[in-house]
Amino acid sequence: MTDAKNFVMLNATMRGPDDAPPIVFLHTIGTDAGIWSDVLDLLPTELRLICLDLRGHGQTDCPPPPYGMGALIKDVEVMLDHLNIKDCILVGLGLGGLIAQGLAIKRLDQVRALVLSGSAVKIGFAPHWEADIAETMDNGTMHICEKMMRAWFSRKAHETDARLAHQSLFLATPTNALLGAMHAIKGADFYTPTSGLRLPTLGISGSEDGMVPPDLMRETLALIPASEFKIIRKAGHLSCVDQPEIFAHHITEFAQRIGHA
Repeated sequence: MTDAKNFVMLNATMRGPDDAPPIVFLHTIGTDAGIWSDVLDLLPTELRLICLDLRGHGQTDCPPPPYGMGALIKDVEVMLDHLNIKDCILVGLGLGGLIAQGLAIKRLDQVRALVLSGSAVKIGFAPHWEADIAETMDNGTMHICEKMMRAWFSRKAHETDARLAHQSLFLATPTNALLGAMHAIKGADFYTPTSGLRLPTLGISGSEDGMVPPDLMRETLALIPASEFKIIRKAGHLSCVDQPEIFAHHITEFAQRIGHA
């Protein structure tokens, strides 16, 4: 649907009954809604499952960068209003986890609970992102792609089909989308607002995540009272891809425990 102010057309894929409890999925930089496909196949059929392509990614419109985190949050907010989504479980990976925190802070009527995966209140440091932005503008996306793949996948996974497939997906993402997302991540710091959240929250971390290590996720979850933390062994940043069965089990168990399924 179109955000009339920013003229961004957002793409969404949906499955499950329209009147079922909703779970909304937000992917990370350089991927798209397809990263959730294996997880969706393993979740209860009585749920309404909605996956969004973030600004510039997948089949969503790609305006020129930079993107502000507020704009990315607004994109999701407007889409959920359009779909009449209330009280959802919002699942966010990496960049998607930052957006999820921001939307929960802004619209508690839309977000009943959070699942954060490979995310934190702040990801990386501004000078590092500024260097990556400059490198990408000067020399293209290969440098940042190689850097991300090293952070996302363990050494043993570097020659696997999954690693090669996500490298291709990252390189197929428009340069403007990557630059825009990096600008948004660079400026995001949710430490203070996230510490004020009081809603059910589950954190899922891959034990071999080099992008957002488990200890960094623990620090974020410690800000939210009564939050839960799960580590998926032999998984990297994309734990939903590395271990979809365990990832889906944790979401299903969480949804049932809070009465959402």
